Amino acid sequence: MKKRNIGMLLLYLILGWLVGAWVAKLLQPVKALSFLTKSTLIKWSPQADLDIISYDVTIQLKLCMLSLIGIIIAVWLYRRK
Repeated sequence: MKKRNIGMLLLYLILGWLVGAWVAKLLQPVKALSFLTKSTLIKWSPQADLDIISYDVTIQLKLCMLSLIGIIIAVWLYRRK
């Protein structure tokens, strides 16, 4: 079995997610496919004030069925190579 590169896997995952999100955006006007294009927002916002340093970070992820399908296809393509 070949040694797999984690950076390449992350690249495949991000590209699969982006392609799925772009397809979902293109198909948004089609009402019959709304179950595939409806997205859910996942938000994580850690913050702290430690007197000498403070931080406030917000990470938001939009996820829909087509982006999940894109991620699954990306993993399949990665494993196939």
